[in-house]
Amino acid sequence: MTPPLYSESSETSLLEINAVTLLRGTCKVFEALTLHLSEPRIGLIGDNGAGKSSLFRMICGLDKPESGTVRVRGFAAHDINTKRPGMVGMMFQNPDDQIIFPTVEEELALSLSPSGLPRRQAIAKARVFLDSRGLGPWAQRTMGSLSQGQRQHVCWLALMIASPELLLLDEPFASLDLPGQALLGMDIARASQQVIVSTHLLRHVRDFERVIWLDKGCVRADGSGQTVCAAYESDVAARLARQALSFNDGPPHGAPSIH
Repeated sequence: MTPPLYSESSETSLLEINAVTLLRGTCKVFEALTLHLSEPRIGLIGDNGAGKSSLFRMICGLDKPESGTVRVRGFAAHDINTKRPGMVGMMFQNPDDQIIFPTVEEELALSLSPSGLPRRQAIAKARVFLDSRGLGPWAQRTMGSLSQGQRQHVCWLALMIASPELLLLDEPFASLDLPGQALLGMDIARASQQVIVSTHLLRHVRDFERVIWLDKGCVRADGSGQTVCAAYESDVAARLARQALSFNDGPPHGAPSIH
């Protein structure tokens, strides 16, 4: 296991996960997990089932650990939604798990509710925001008229207009075409907030200052994006090579490529 390359000092950490154990049913997702996260851009990688989405759900207060603490800017994560609504924003893997209202402008207006803005003013602000992005015609479009990628983009726009202090993006590039991925990448680079991105598309986090590789609920590696992504790719290639050997009962003709 690669040791963490970052200091665990809580004095500078914006997000603190201390000795957390999380169960889902009878399955232990995390055991004594500790992470102190202060970098402005952090990537989260690993196989399906590694615990990436579960980590996000704990941070935004949707799941409460059996033991240990999760604190965001000094607040207990499970109290954030009542004590500091709007502090943490999460973009789910499936936009249909996030979207509530039938039209784009109403969905964006919902994101402004923690500010106490009246509904009519919130919708007006949503329209101005969409115009500023060149998406004015989207305002009254129904969600059913949008593609999966467009609905995912609406979820990102809802986070942007709300402007929470911490952004958690769970597979945000998965349904986007190449132009959409490029635009989202630029938005992430320009965002003033701390952003944590969970993704299987390593090119989007390879240049991040910090990337964490989760493996079965444990931190397998923690360091620069270039180093950790390369280590994960090498591990996947080695596993595929072993699998090929078991299938073919002999050495593969070449190392599988996972780039």
